Amino acid sequence: MARRSSFSLPLPGRGLVSAWRDGYTLADLRQDLIAGLTIGIVAVPLSMALAIATGVPPQHGLYTAIVAGAIIALTGGSRFNVSGPTAAFVVILFPIVASYGIGGLLIATLMAGLILIGLGLARLGSLIQFIPYPVILGFTAGIGTVIALLQVPDFLGLKDLSLGDSTLSNIALIGAALPRIDPVELSIGAITLATLILWPRLKLPVPAPLVGLAVGTLAALALTPMGLEVDTIASRFQWSSHGLEGNGIPPFAPSFALPWQLPGGDGAPLTVDFALIRELMGPAFAIAMLAAIESLLCAVVADGMTRTRHDPNAELIGQGLGNIVVTFFGGITATAALARTATNIRSGARSPIASVVHAAVVLLAIVALAGILGLVPMAALAALLFIIAWNMSEARHFVHTLKSAPGSDVAILVICFGLTVIFDMVLAVGVGMGLAAVLFIRRMALVTHTRRLDGETHNDLAGLPSQVAAYAINGPLFFGAAEKAIASLRIVDKDVKVVMLDMRDVPSLDTTAIVALQTLLGELRDQRIGVIIIGISAPLYLKLHRAGLRRERGLLSRVENTEHAKRLARRWLAAS
Repeated sequence: MARRSSFSLPLPGRGLVSAWRDGYTLADLRQDLIAGLTIGIVAVPLSMALAIATGVPPQHGLYTAIVAGAIIALTGGSRFNVSGPTAAFVVILFPIVASYGIGGLLIATLMAGLILIGLGLARLGSLIQFIPYPVILGFTAGIGTVIALLQVPDFLGLKDLSLGDSTLSNIALIGAALPRIDPVELSIGAITLATLILWPRLKLPVPAPLVGLAVGTLAALALTPMGLEVDTIASRFQWSSHGLEGNGIPPFAPSFALPWQLPGGDGAPLTVDFALIRELMGPAFAIAMLAAIESLLCAVVADGMTRTRHDPNAELIGQGLGNIVVTFFGGITATAALARTATNIRSGARSPIASVVHAAVVLLAIVALAGILGLVPMAALAALLFIIAWNMSEARHFVHTLKSAPGSDVAILVICFGLTVIFDMVLAVGVGMGLAAVLFIRRMALVTHTRRLDGETHNDLAGLPSQVAAYAINGPLFFGAAEKAIASLRIVDKDVKVVMLDMRDVPSLDTTAIVALQTLLGELRDQRIGVIIIGISAPLYLKLHRAGLRRERGLLSRVENTEHAKRLARRWLAAS
């Protein structure tokens, strides 16, 4: 009989299959419809605001919620994740749009989707657990800070102020423009911000983003008869489609278009060649890594809220498929959104159908309410993004970590935060992971140690001849700890003829440790000192054997326990 391979590729759609297997009823469908309607209402203003913060017209954010939201829900590995544009991507996508335009952004998103599928097929979804919390908290708090800074011009009405991707330069530009604050725009932003802060305290079922933008829009409309102009979506953005033109948001469903035919940084369609792909590879990798981190963290939180389990590799594949397809319909980068996912669960969602309904609600809003959406003031959207940035920064957790965490973790948190704000998230995560790895290596090196054993404290060594020395190595032997642990074994008494080396508490062994052991055993062999290794596991002994360390009468042997080692040591001494 042929042996069946244990390897199988992760399959997309595991979240939907899981919900179906648990039994899906009409009652569950009703719950999904209610949840989808709720998060769809929330997603409309958020999608517009996040697209604008990224540097593209608002309809591209709405297209993302429609296309990517539905595809990822149907093909991902989580039952409850709701995907669409998220605030975390603003600091990555904003510089791409500035340099390569909307066309370059969509090509980078397409490349990131391919990377995500590759990560899923390679079963790397579980690697998210190896990113330390201070690194995640540091760069998310930094992203929140940058997002808030980018909204200051619209909130204060600082017209004709173009911010770049340098935080320090942006601060200088905003500071120089402060004398030009528009009190009307500031009033609209302040009214919206106050509504967004106070409305949740009333604990009413209507979402705060919808109420806040409605209040800001009504306030702007009330000022129009007075001759006071307010910057709105309709006054800021124009569209052209199928020979038609207009202001604000086009009242059409997203249509198919090749990403490279959309404008680049100079306004002309991009020329896709190897040079462009090479330039976009770094941003695409950053998009893929952040999408993987955010979507899998969101799935973990959803599992905790619902006591379910997601498939991380299927989720990465679903995220990849969504980000590939959405680029052909004008959508920008998508990933799972924690706030929308939590709202989805609290609204009673039972399956990914809720996220599909949410996408349908956003589509209906575009087709039926495009004119009304165009009336939303830019200052009101800036106020909404302030709230998003505040929630994303997790200021309370940030301060608590600063007060309670070990000094090394605080240093990583502050460095990641600072690098994200001043430079970018990719550098912050890279440096943070590097520092975390170095600190982990140092901690593990401190755990590993070697000590001399004697018969007074270890009964099983009672009666050991004086010509036999016993040592025990405790902890993993790797490049950060091997040399220190093995160095003490070089100091033996002149009359010692046999060294018993207890390695029962050595769980792992790397090449550096093997080389160090080879060197030590060679030195002891030259001194005609025999070595008996006690209790080393079979896989680790196999590594030593492959490296050339083999049994040699009177010089090297391996035994299972101390009693066997004592008998063998006496035989060697008698034969010498």
